[in-house]
Amino acid sequence: MKQTEVTVGGPSWAEITTADPAAAKAFYGELFGWRAETDPRPEAGGYTVMHLGDAAAAGLSPLYGPAQRTAWTVSFAVQDADATVARVTTAGGQVLMEPMEVLDIGRFAVVADPSGAAFSLWQARTFAGASVFNDPGALGWVELLTRDTAGAEAFYPAVFGWTVNAGESYTQWGLAGADFGGMLAMGEQFPPDLPPHWLPYFAVGDVDGTAARAATLGGEVLMPPTSVPAGPRIAVLRDPQGAAFGVYLAGTEG
Repeated sequence: MKQTEVTVGGPSWAEITTADPAAAKAFYGELFGWRAETDPRPEAGGYTVMHLGDAAAAGLSPLYGPAQRTAWTVSFAVQDADATVARVTTAGGQVLMEPMEVLDIGRFAVVADPSGAAFSLWQARTFAGASVFNDPGALGWVELLTRDTAGAEAFYPAVFGWTVNAGESYTQWGLAGADFGGMLAMGEQFPPDLPPHWLPYFAVGDVDGTAARAATLGGEVLMPPTSVPAGPRIAVLRDPQGAAFGVYLAGTEG
């Protein structure tokens, strides 16, 4: 990710909602060295910011309803959540949660692209999002997995103004040409019942060691460590509660 700070239109935060917050805090604390700080205010609903040193790295929250499942969600920074929601619907997307105020820290909405891949919009007030990117243990890339790549290439630039760098097998998203994420077509290697989704990738100092450590901690290796041609070494993992995420070798950002 060429982004080193929160930029409007780019990824600002990754958040896991989980059925077992205590287990998730332990797993990711061991895997990435994150330190959990849970907001003590009752109205915060147990929301936790996971820190890398003193820097905010990712969010963690309990499931707030039966419709939710344990999963990672990617948030994108916007100047105006309501206006962005309007662009989402105009471009054929869905509104899953209307814009709402989150205490005094920002305005938030959950939407989905026309294929059903959900993501969040974050209009910052006192909290901008992640304060560290690309360092080991920090967010470093976001990837859309979808069966409708053409639809995505029309939708996301219309909503966010992203640039599209399309290759033969992989497409990269950017802001003014500075890539921060990509898109992978979901082919036959993916289970037919797996819905389109956004996957966060976190930087690590040792992809192979991190994958092995995740398995030791009760997680699962969905895609074993692989060196991407002309790209980084990556792996896709799943935590013990079922949330998928990626890791890549720090220092190999495009």
